[in-house]
Amino acid sequence: MGIAIGVFVSLTPSFPFQTPIAVALAFILKGSKRAAAIGVWLSNPLTLPFCYLASYKLGQILLGTSSPFVAETKSISDIVKLGIDVFYTMLTGGVLLGSASGVVAYFITLKAFTKRQTHNSTK
Repeated sequence: MGIAIGVFVSLTPSFPFQTPIAVALAFILKGSKRAAAIGVWLSNPLTLPFCYLASYKLGQILLGTSSPFVAETKSISDIVKLGIDVFYTMLTGGVLLGSASGVVAYFITLKAFTKRQTHNSTK
């Protein structure tokens, strides 16, 4: 659950607050706080522009908006400077992209840990 929460948060425009948000959600949803903190690293300094651009493009398709977006955007304050429409567009796309990615991450992690536990119990 923690990895799924971290991956979800990592794809929303919440940088630099991703880790506190993910840990808080993990606490509320009774997921692993450590795994949530690790999961947010899907969006790191190298991948952040791509994550933000993907969130924006998906939000743009869903909302039918055409606001300017600058790929060098690195924080919430940078996004807010572009305008609240860009932020809402990114948030909409990020929530959908994060939800889908979080579900995939949940099942991959669940399968990996189940397989590991099965392997360890047969020793």
